[in-house]
Amino acid sequence: MLDKVIVCGVGLIGGSFALALKAAGVVKEVVGFGRTRAPLEEAVRLGVIDRIGDDWSEASNADLVLLGMPVGQMEPVMYALEPHLGPDTLVTDGGSTKSDVVAAAQAAFGDRIGQFVPGHPIAGAEKSGVTAATAALYRGKRVVLTPLPANSAEAVARVRAAWEACGAKVSELTPADHDSVFAAVSHLPHILAYALVHDLARRENSDVLFGFAAGGFRDFTRIASSHPEMWRDICLANRVALIKELDAYMTELLKTRVLLAAGDSAGLEAMFAGARARRDAWLDGQLPLPGE
Repeated sequence: MLDKVIVCGVGLIGGSFALALKAAGVVKEVVGFGRTRAPLEEAVRLGVIDRIGDDWSEASNADLVLLGMPVGQMEPVMYALEPHLGPDTLVTDGGSTKSDVVAAAQAAFGDRIGQFVPGHPIAGAEKSGVTAATAALYRGKRVVLTPLPANSAEAVARVRAAWEACGAKVSELTPADHDSVFAAVSHLPHILAYALVHDLARRENSDVLFGFAAGGFRDFTRIASSHPEMWRDICLANRVALIKELDAYMTELLKTRVLLAAGDSAGLEAMFAGARARRDAWLDGQLPLPGE
């Protein structure tokens, strides 16, 4: 049972975390922090949080603090939080990159870095803000923890238990492995979706193009409706790994162009068939994360 949880950044990720803990009956009080007051007041009205926090001294007796803001905003918040951390207070985050967040935490928390257990819920949506939050967001979804050498087994277990109470399936990776994996399967798809929509939107006949766009375009570009500020920070924070994935994808596109230019029907069909088989196997749950 968690007596007090602080959520800083009460949007989709933080708000859903609060609602899920409440729905599970494992938290007595949720206190919200944020940059502006209006969304926090809305969160109170919706029952996402119980009250608004005005001072980081609230953290002195909190069981858990979740940092739910974009990764680019975390470091100053960590510095503001650190002097008020209670000895038993744990901090975790919902950031989509981990190496940069860990570096910021090491700088801000110093000798208290063991109280920070990095995390990443793989359960986002294209909509953002507290009104998009739902208690069901994490049910059956993956959460990746990237424990640090300074973390005690008890600290990791407590953070794991909180996410499992939300209905999540928890796995563990190193921060570096996390960033490499998600550059390929999350950050690259987002940047491709944004780039495609941006390209078509700038064309003189964009109204015609969007007028005839249908299900395939909608499905491929769904994630281009994601939070621009958040994804700006993610792409910049993980740009080394992301550029590597972009280069690999550009190579694959050039190979595909060669097949098209040559009219190589067998080559195209073989590529399409291999991609479909791999995706179908993934959908059927035949490709679990390592260690599962």
